[in-house]
Amino acid sequence: MGTWTQALLKNALDATAPILFAAMGGIFAHQAGLLNIGIEGMMLGGAFAGVIAAYYTGDIVLAVLAAGAAGAAMAAIFCLFVLGLRANVVVVGLAINTLAVGLTGYLLPTVFGVHGAFAPPGLRGLAPVRLWGIEAIPWLGPILSGHTILVYLAWVVVAATAFLLYRTVWGLRLRAVGQDLEAALAAGVHPVRLQVAALLISGFLGGLAGAQLSLGELTLFNKAMTGGRGFIALAAFYFGASRPWPTAGASLLFGLFQSLQFRLQPLGWPPQLLEMLPYVTVVATLVLVRVAEARRRARLARLVTVQGQRGPELGVGGAG
Repeated sequence: MGTWTQALLKNALDATAPILFAAMGGIFAHQAGLLNIGIEGMMLGGAFAGVIAAYYTGDIVLAVLAAGAAGAAMAAIFCLFVLGLRANVVVVGLAINTLAVGLTGYLLPTVFGVHGAFAPPGLRGLAPVRLWGIEAIPWLGPILSGHTILVYLAWVVVAATAFLLYRTVWGLRLRAVGQDLEAALAAGVHPVRLQVAALLISGFLGGLAGAQLSLGELTLFNKAMTGGRGFIALAAFYFGASRPWPTAGASLLFGLFQSLQFRLQPLGWPPQLLEMLPYVTVVATLVLVRVAEARRRARLARLVTVQGQRGPELGVGGAG
């Protein structure tokens, strides 16, 4: 049982990493007052670019950077239509997702002559990193050690996101743009510059999420490999109210259920039920968040009502 649980938790950390990258990217966009629904397409574009760069160069570092650059390039397209041409942010996001699926689906057979998965022989992936000091820790060491560098980098990105948003002037201005655009303009802040920067960061992180999928978890590309993880990331930062560490906790929860899906398959569970598990978890989580928010608003409304009723009473008493 211990070995099974260790494998479950180890796989959960791997499954969490792409969700973390995408969720942190979503936070940057959301804090700037924009909803980056296109993060799913940016992940797919990054996954494709990473595999292609690894195939042609053999350099895994360049491959990861290419994945991030591809995500940022797709975010630049997003910026052009949303900020430049004032198109609807939801429509543009969905178009980015469609573009990624269609473009990669077209290039695979026409350029590389394959349908489905592109897994050329000799393709290098991200090697696991052994943490010598941590690996020796009983029971916990095997869970924390042996992941790709992007798995560890994902948690560094969480800390960096929290620092940038809440400990820097740039983060304060970005949050001001997202919370009250007119007030930010009155304070002399340039909102478009900040929004462009936030979206480019969002796209770059989405590309890194794709690199973890195509070069970390697997060593191939498939146009369906993102599997809705971009939308799961959106659910994660909604669950965390666009705050980095609560969002990281939600991402870990979703990663755990994805890992549970794979670990239960050999035990004879119905595959249709297991495939539903991560998405049912997302829906249930969003429902709980909505219920908690409704209860909080109801309590606040009751408090305001009670104070409104006591106010006149106190006034009459004081006059007497």
